[in-house]
Amino acid sequence: MVATRFLPFLSTSALRLAICAPFVFLGADPCIAKPSAALADYPVKTIRIIVATSPGAADDFFARVLGDELEAIYRQRVVIENRPGAGGLIGNRLVSRAKADGYTLGMVGVTRLITELLRDEAPFQALADIVGVAHVASITNVLAVTPAIPVRTAREFVAYARARAGELNYASLGIGSASHLAGEVFTRALGIDAVHVPYRNVSDTYVEMVLGRVHYAIYTLPAVLGPVRGAQLRALAVMTPQRSAALPAVPAIAEFGLPEAQFDSWSGIVAPKGTPRRIVEQLHGDIVRGLRKGTLRKLFVRQGAESTPESTPDGFMRHMQEEYLHYQALIRDGGIKPE
Repeated sequence: MVATRFLPFLSTSALRLAICAPFVFLGADPCIAKPSAALADYPVKTIRIIVATSPGAADDFFARVLGDELEAIYRQRVVIENRPGAGGLIGNRLVSRAKADGYTLGMVGVTRLITELLRDEAPFQALADIVGVAHVASITNVLAVTPAIPVRTAREFVAYARARAGELNYASLGIGSASHLAGEVFTRALGIDAVHVPYRNVSDTYVEMVLGRVHYAIYTLPAVLGPVRGAQLRALAVMTPQRSAALPAVPAIAEFGLPEAQFDSWSGIVAPKGTPRRIVEQLHGDIVRGLRKGTLRKLFVRQGAESTPESTPDGFMRHMQEEYLHYQALIRDGGIKPE
């Protein structure tokens, strides 16, 4: 996409047409597609969104969808920069230390909070280093197992695992990742004795699970939807109170009488602390307009997520603060520690 600047000599109507014209051909409302109170000096160069996970994970999916939306509005490149590793520590640290000018953003989730909570001396502060921009999505998690084990339901799996104490293992995207905590919550709540095996990339865990060397994992639905639909992995339950529209045949964990194993996730856009409020508000307005588009909502649902356009920057910060306290208590009460 060719980058252009908003030129001051264009009339209001001409500027609006230049911004909105591409959406007309897509059947969208050009009034919805236009930027919110676009600033004359922002953006004038490439925006990068740092994702602390590998390609294919939920945060990566949301970042790419929203990156396309912002590119179409701003006529500037939006680069998705995957920085996985150390349970999200590497990418999240980069977001905290980035220049607060609106050109570096972070797509974050539960992992940003857990990474700090599971370390005595984390190299960043989960909330003090950032400002919220937009709560993007709430996400379903899935209990997925290797087809190499003879179980078809979550209840069968629990019985199978309890009969094989210490023989099974579960994968995560690193110590301190959301998948690590989800696995710990599930394992401890149901009295399963299993070994945690951390990986750097989602694709590596797929290979190990297909081969039967890793027995189960609790990942976000967008991350496992492809392998589940392709029968490389077997989905036994979604870890939410209700079933997911993306996998309607897969029961909710509560249907098996195991509500204590529920685990929710979310994703959102943040910026380094000190980013000008006017830029935060502009980004929020344009992201929310994208989240309200019917095509994007349907895309999210097909991936096992729900867009959350009702958020505000301050509301998203409050949500993260509440989540921080929730996971702090969960980690403390469960005695969960880094390995």
